[in-house]
Amino acid sequence: MFSRRWLLIISGLTLSLIVVIWGANYIVVQTTQKQIYNSIADLPKNKVGLLLGTSKYLGKTKSRINPYFQNRIDAAVALYKAGKIEFILVSGDNGHKDYNEPELMKQDLIARGVPEEKIFMDFAGFSTLDSILRCRDIFGQNCFTIISQQFHNERAVYIANHKNMTTVAFNAADGNGYWVASVREKLARVKMTIDLVVNREAHFSGETILIK
Repeated sequence: MFSRRWLLIISGLTLSLIVVIWGANYIVVQTTQKQIYNSIADLPKNKVGLLLGTSKYLGKTKSRINPYFQNRIDAAVALYKAGKIEFILVSGDNGHKDYNEPELMKQDLIARGVPEEKIFMDFAGFSTLDSILRCRDIFGQNCFTIISQQFHNERAVYIANHKNMTTVAFNAADGNGYWVASVREKLARVKMTIDLVVNREAHFSGETILIK
């Protein structure tokens, strides 16, 4: 009897978790799809493109470039050269001296022909929520273009919508291990929902940085 009771409890909790994950994913996709673009020609213009960070390299040896990183750089450069954005705000993790996503993104953008004065860096984009909130609160942007892969863009746009910002997003090409990233993203959407319910703020605030 005891075993059957716990089996029912575990089954119920598992079913509840599946429903929560499915529900969070469904809501995010359905409420953001009209704001997300694959075509540069169709994408509306904005002053600022928010380029969301990720690790440049795969593994500790730094011998292989992360295709998710490279494809985001490619997308940001393409939008800038097409005149769809005037400035690029690179936002990522700078948790310790040997790991600096914004600096590496900036270097690659400059190498691809984006002028240094057109690039701004947010070193405290420790999460997607942090990046979105700091783009508004620190860099003064309430209307901007988000640049990342589609699964990431959907969550980022949903956060911006929840915070009453006006955003669109452009989809960079995907990378290797898409299915692993997709599973992680579905769990991240559950965490995002909790963060929004409790009204979590960015880890760090600071003085306003004017993009001009």
